[in-house]
Amino acid sequence: MARSTKMSVLKRQRERKKAEKAAQKRELKALRKDAKIEAETGQQVATRDDLESYGVVEGEEEAEQV
Repeated sequence: MARSTKMSVLKRQRERKKAEKAAQKRELKALRKDAKIEAETGQQVATRDDLESYGVVEGEEEAEQV
């Protein structure tokens, strides 16, 4: 019985490792896709900090004061 328990533990570990590897591949694929889209369009997206520095949007601290 101890052998079957150990085998099931090893099987779960293999399955978990396989699932983690697949998730990592999906994340990398999504990052590459985003980078490809940005490179194709040639456009850059401004961050909230950039917009605040230009005065386009109010900062969180300024919004609370109003």
